[in-house]
Amino acid sequence: MKKIPERKTISDEDTELITAINSGQKSLFYDLVKKYEQKLYNFGLRMCNEKRDAEDMVQDTFLNVYRYLSEFRYEASFKNWLYRIASSACIKRRRRSKFAPEKEISLEDFIPENKENIPDSLPPWASEPLEKVLNAELSDNIQKSILSLPEKYRIVLVLRDVEGFDTEETAQILNIKPASVKVRLHRARLFLKEKLRDYFEHDR
Repeated sequence: MKKIPERKTISDEDTELITAINSGQKSLFYDLVKKYEQKLYNFGLRMCNEKRDAEDMVQDTFLNVYRYLSEFRYEASFKNWLYRIASSACIKRRRRSKFAPEKEISLEDFIPENKENIPDSLPPWASEPLEKVLNAELSDNIQKSILSLPEKYRIVLVLRDVEGFDTEETAQILNIKPASVKVRLHRARLFLKEKLRDYFEHDR
């Protein structure tokens, strides 16, 4: 009889808290909310740019987390699982929003697909505007440029370059292949660089 491999479980800083909640200490759920609500709200703002949509996304996310937390199997980190729910809620909320664009641009036309020699590390030009915003005008242009990205590229860029997830984690959150994460991230970075070209050339 073929032996079924044991499932690997992951223990992280949230494991003890989740175990306690699932054991009946429901009041501790608020600790999870306090820990992650601001991070999820910021994530929602970067994806939607509307406070109401971001607030609704956070509420939808925690309602789903509360509903399905007992089904969490510790096979991924809680944060990854949380952002998978948040990403799904954000995409649904974005598509229903009155602020969503009627038609998205196509990066396939803007940047030809080439899966070879795609860098996975954060390039210097990307880390500077996203992590060290120099002024309000630049910050506004970065946000507008990110929002002009098609949804599937925007969410990869935000998860990788802003939220700090690695390629494997991003692939797990979005349920896509790591190779797809690399391609989408590379295209998104090139697009963002092109949109912000005037700022980079001005700083040289």
